[in-house]
Amino acid sequence: MREIVHLQAGQCGNQIGQKFWEVISDEHGISPDGSYTGTLDQQLERINVYYTEASQGKFVPRAVLVDLEPGTMDSVRAGRMGQIFRPDNFVFGQNGAGNNWAKGHYTEGQNWLSLC
Repeated sequence: MREIVHLQAGQCGNQIGQKFWEVISDEHGISPDGSYTGTLDQQLERINVYYTEASQGKFVPRAVLVDLEPGTMDSVRAGRMGQIFRPDNFVFGQNGAGNNWAKGHYTEGQNWLSLC
């Protein structure tokens, strides 16, 4: 059996990934809370490719959601499929990418240059 770990990175990747999980969950008969609500045996046939079966018959996506700021993760959690993910599926920072150039040029970059 093949198992796939789905990686979503950045705002765009997480927005596309959010829609991906809506579609794949509908195809497999998985409700937004992770329970199976389908009616066909074929829906469960290869369910372990994308999902891990957790306790109480719930299915959890085998996914890692990554971003530099928590805002995108908050919108995923608040979305239609947000409750299907476990808290440890989310990996995010606090600073964001807005000041990467300035930090590299003026602060952190200067500190590295002074060490050389």
